[in-house]
This record gives sequence, structure tokens and C-alpha cells, in this order.
Amino acid sequence: MPATDQTRVATEFLTMVCDNRVDEAYAQLVAPDFRHHNPWFAGDAESLRAGMAQNMAQFPGKRITIHQALEDGDRVAVLSHVRHTPEERGFALVHVFRFEGGRIAELWDVAQEIPADGVNANGMF
Repeated sequence: MPATDQTRVATEFLTMVCDNRVDEAYAQLVAPDFRHHNPWFAGDAESLRAGMAQNMAQFPGKRITIHQALEDGDRVAVLSHVRHTPEERGFALVHVFRFEGGRIAELWDVAQEIPADGVNANGMF
């Protein structure tokens, strides 16, 4: 089944941010009244945008692999694997996007570090 426009926008946003195209992602895909729920930054678009840009400057080799995307109404959830460097195991992340008018209006993110000694044979993905 082809991705809907909202799913495409959500995955494109994550991909652009991890390709060091943070400003472009915000300009093209984020709503003017965007807000987010990451506890490490103030809740406005500029604070998170600056944090994402700083993270890319610190980890220019950062890569994302998107594993699943689920859509329900104005919400899209994306499960991905992010590595700051090729050597690290990285993190499993879930981003939940809320859309208004085809743009990202709100964002939640939850991360779990991938353990070295996980016992689940199914893995995290």
C-alpha cells in the first residue's frame, strides 16, 4: 500500500533532519504554530530546530533507518533506528506527528538505547 501524504511528510522530515537539512525540513514541512514535547528543549519550533542542527554538527555521520510508519487520522507514528556514529548500536525511536493542513503541527519522541546484551532473539526491529 502506498504511503499517504502525511506518512511521506513524517518520514521525509526525519530523513531530511538526519541528512543535515534541518532548516529545509522546517521551512518545507513544519506548520507555523508547531510545538513539541521533547523535555530537553523549550516547546517551540526554533528551540527544537536549533537542537537538531547542533546535534547534526556534533554527529555529521548520523544515520536513520525507518522501519515502520503507522497513520491514524491526523497522526503518524514512525519507528526508526538512529545511529550517531557507525560504531554505535544506536537507539530505537518512535516519533509521533500530528498534522494540520498537511504540515507537522506537533511532535512527540521517545527513545530507547539498544543494549549490547539484549536477550530477545527478535531484536528491536
